[in-house]
Amino acid sequence: MASKAKMTEYERKRLENIRRNGEMMAALKIQSKASLLSQSAKRQRAVQSKSYKLSPEKKLKPDSPVVIRRSLRSRGLPPEGVDGVLSDDPPCETLKISSKEKVSPRVLGPLSMDDAQDGAGSNGTLISTLLSIDTKPHMSPPVKEEHAGGDVVKKESIEPRDSFDSERVKTEGFDEGIKEEKKGAVSLLDLGSMRLETDNIARVVPGRIMSVEFLPCTDLRMVVVGNKLGNVGFWNMDSKGGDDHHNGIHLYRPHTGPISGIVFQESSFSKIITSCYDGYIRMMDAEKEVFELVHHGDDGIFCLSRRPNDDKSLYFGEGLGGLTVFDDKMRKVSSQWFPHEDRINTIHFNPRNPNIMATASKDKTARIWDLRCVGSGQPRCLKMVSHNRAVNSAYFSPSGCSLATTSLDDHVGIHSGIDLEDNCMIPHDNQTGRWISKFRAIWGWGDAYLFIGNKKKGVDVISPAENRVVTTLKSSEMIAIPCRFDAHPHRVGMLAGGTGGGQVYVWTSS
Repeated sequence: MASKAKMTEYERKRLENIRRNGEMMAALKIQSKASLLSQSAKRQRAVQSKSYKLSPEKKLKPDSPVVIRRSLRSRGLPPEGVDGVLSDDPPCETLKISSKEKVSPRVLGPLSMDDAQDGAGSNGTLISTLLSIDTKPHMSPPVKEEHAGGDVVKKESIEPRDSFDSERVKTEGFDEGIKEEKKGAVSLLDLGSMRLETDNIARVVPGRIMSVEFLPCTDLRMVVVGNKLGNVGFWNMDSKGGDDHHNGIHLYRPHTGPISGIVFQESSFSKIITSCYDGYIRMMDAEKEVFELVHHGDDGIFCLSRRPNDDKSLYFGEGLGGLTVFDDKMRKVSSQWFPHEDRINTIHFNPRNPNIMATASKDKTARIWDLRCVGSGQPRCLKMVSHNRAVNSAYFSPSGCSLATTSLDDHVGIHSGIDLEDNCMIPHDNQTGRWISKFRAIWGWGDAYLFIGNKKKGVDVISPAENRVVTTLKSSEMIAIPCRFDAHPHRVGMLAGGTGGGQVYVWTSS
């Protein structure tokens, strides 16, 4: 009784309310009804679960996609994560094919230009332009005089010099008795005169540019580029408008993957050959208005080249370290060997002697070969240059006396002298990541300068004589990183750079 006496008025009312509510719920039998509802719900869930498990079959949608996967091995790619290097390759893609109509996205056979067209405008303008070039005689490269203090010190053509002595290559190696010209190299170019004009900028293709090439013609300024999506774009810089309302740009999609190479028929500019990571090589024949199928295989093709003055053979890097020689006239493989342990990124021939070939590989080496000395089923290796990581490119200089290599180890190598024994590694940041094509240093219009992009949206100019970057081409007009370049073979100072966004910047010299 003492405890109740100590309770407050609020506590007494609370206890009274609890007691009254309990009596009311007991009178209405709410607790028993709630228990019955709970048991009924449990029985219903059990029945539903039992009926689902006893379902005799599972219906499939008639248009469910069939996923076809190509392994890294069949595509010529190493396992993911090897060496921790981000590859220039796209991730392995799956192709979804409808069960109603199984059509391969890779067309075997010719593909008409109309079907391959992927942009505005008509094919007629581009076709007539290319065919008109074919009817004109090919002009010789320009000759330029260099002055020092007002006196003419050198008159040099861009045309390659005399050929090598073939006998000495077989006995003594690369140099073949030609005097070293590195120290005496005179530039054909005034770097201070190079400019980037607004009219010389255009978005030619969608997506990342993989290959850039000038049409090697003296009377027309045309750039041909290939991107990651399989597009090939043509930009006629001399387009004057009129019916050509698309600013001289023609876009096609003859491939299904990254374009790895673009080469031209020296005897006919209306025939342009392209290769792709999907294992296909096609030739655009403007006269027939078709993209012909030249070659196809199961392995990816990562580079494409042609020997100077030879329209018969194609050389391309295929799969893991394979190099294939393809007879374009007979349309069959004439020879194949494996000069590297990993994919070949570039193939380049010495301008002074096309029998000398350089290859750059992801296996961290660049190698020089003599195609006339065949032993054990492959040419003789004259020289091997090693880097600490993958070699993106290896290009001979215009004189043929030097070799420039670009590597992911953040160096540009200059190799010159007798048998290319003089090696100099020039530091350069080559880490572009996976969204920008790997940097490749190219030679200009002589042995004096190399051009390579940088991540600050400029073009670094390297002097082999000084073994350093001597200047950087910059412009407020350049809003993207230029990664792949080509120097016009007949116009000194005309340099084209492609970006990860499909833009092309063309520098010119006044």
